[in-house]
Amino acid sequence: MTTVLLVIHIMIAIALIAVVLLQRSEGGALGIGGGGGFMTGRSAGNALTKTTAVLAAAFFATSLTLTLLARNTGTPTSIFNQAGTPVQGGGGSLPGLVLPSTPKPASGAAAPAAPAAPAAPAGPQAPQSK
Repeated sequence: MTTVLLVIHIMIAIALIAVVLLQRSEGGALGIGGGGGFMTGRSAGNALTKTTAVLAAAFFATSLTLTLLARNTGTPTSIFNQAGTPVQGGGGSLPGLVLPSTPKPASGAAAPAAPAAPAAPAGPQAPQSK
């Protein structure tokens, strides 16, 4: 269904481009266009204008239909749904991307010592009186 609609959408887009290019130019600032030629006159302009309107409406309709079909098929994938997964790779190619890593000691240097734990009392302490 989607493939058939996509092919129709592409054909409408090509036809819309052709009809717009066939329309008579208003002269513009560049001095091109105008003059007599293929399909001149008021009736041809009205036919091309109506054809453009019909093709534009069909283009919008197929665009909306394709959007609705794409929305209803499959599960949505979002990076927000994957917030808890770890990032694979390790180049940091994206600016501001912080990858969780453990610091590696330099070659030949000793590993940093773990912070010392506070000394715990050996037994229950009696209240001190003065």
